[in-house]
Amino acid sequence: MPYFDAASAAPLHPVARQALLAALDEGWADPARLHREGRRARLLLDAAREAAAEAVGCRPDELAFTASGTRAVHDGISGALAGRRRVGRHLVVSAVEHSSVLHSAATHEAQGGTSVEVPVDRAGTVSAAAYGEALREDTALACLQSANHEVGTEQPVAEVAEVCRAAGVPLFVDAAQSLGWGRVPGGWSLLAASAHKWGGPAGVGLLAVRKGVRFSPQGPADERESGRAAGFENIPAVVAAAASLRAVHAEAAAESVRLRALVDRIRTRVPELVPDVEVVGDPVRRLPHLVTFSCLYVDGETLLHELDRADFSVSSGSSCTSSTLTPSHVLKAMGVLSEGNVRVSLPAGTTEEDVERFLRVLPGAVSGVRERLGAPVPPAPAAGAARSLVVDALGKRCPIPVIELAKVIGEVPVGGTVTVLSDDEAARLDIPAWCVMREQEYVGEEPADRGSAYTVRRLS
Repeated sequence: MPYFDAASAAPLHPVARQALLAALDEGWADPARLHREGRRARLLLDAAREAAAEAVGCRPDELAFTASGTRAVHDGISGALAGRRRVGRHLVVSAVEHSSVLHSAATHEAQGGTSVEVPVDRAGTVSAAAYGEALREDTALACLQSANHEVGTEQPVAEVAEVCRAAGVPLFVDAAQSLGWGRVPGGWSLLAASAHKWGGPAGVGLLAVRKGVRFSPQGPADERESGRAAGFENIPAVVAAAASLRAVHAEAAAESVRLRALVDRIRTRVPELVPDVEVVGDPVRRLPHLVTFSCLYVDGETLLHELDRADFSVSSGSSCTSSTLTPSHVLKAMGVLSEGNVRVSLPAGTTEEDVERFLRVLPGAVSGVRERLGAPVPPAPAAGAARSLVVDALGKRCPIPVIELAKVIGEVPVGGTVTVLSDDEAARLDIPAWCVMREQEYVGEEPADRGSAYTVRRLS
């Protein structure tokens, strides 16, 4: 069964498995003790730290192992904010950060701090100039992911780091998605990552804090990991994480070229094979293994189930997935279509045959979902058709409001309008996105008795 969800968790790398099994026998003792078993565990922990630090591009004494990537993010942000409390309590993040960063920002605000989100363009990219405008005299910390977890767009970390350096503000980088492909460039100050993203075991995160960065760990004091991560180190998992990171870096140059070619094939072929599809994210400056596309008139959760029945494991940022009824904050910030969203992230070793079979299966899966939802075949306008129509889609969830719009747009003459009444948050994103894709004019949104009224003018 092809597993195409490596951005969520990569399969355990063979080197990680070997290192884990070996370390279970050798690294079970307390590395803080001076007896033989403790010294052996300390040697394993120190060697893992040196290997991980080399891969990250920092000093071993700048790197701490945490219980997860999320823990590394939370501890890194809270520690940096606390260390620079005298400067101020202002935090800058991008609008497309991972939820762990946004949750840290929300907690900071709840504790009396302030934060601002830097917008992105339609490809999901921030600009260094926008970061510069967001920085203030009281800015304690800026955060920027190295690459986006939903659409794969790589961010200009080096350029933003230079802007932050000039302003005297440390830059925290969430490198969870990119570290397996190589070091993060630029003069970042703090960095977090998660082993299960590159084929290491779950439950191991990395937190690097450069020397000279003011940092004050929060929570009860602990003597482990330089006071930056409390609790007994999981040495077997740490050893496996470091070993697999070194292994994937050795393989990255060749594997990135191979997977990028497969992803390019998906990016090109999907719009050819499936009508009314938008491929999102930067087409060039992106992770080599990840591609995301959205399909009009499709329920994202249903499409994922159809692909799962065809033995393909993919994920989605759609507002129609079971975990949420609101659009993905990433797709919303980009202003792209959210319905019928599919994220394909290929693990190392993915074959050309697997990708070709996916491309054969996808069109039938999409058309089947569209047929069940009653997706439209645009009718020819009748003589004397009304110049405006109102579609009541209140109480209906994505993608029904857009489907109802598409069904009737042909019933008004060119220049006529259709107004969709909807109380679904996704309509605010998906109706304008539909207009861009179908070359119709989005007139705008107005409050309605319930929800909002979205008006579209027919141009063709």
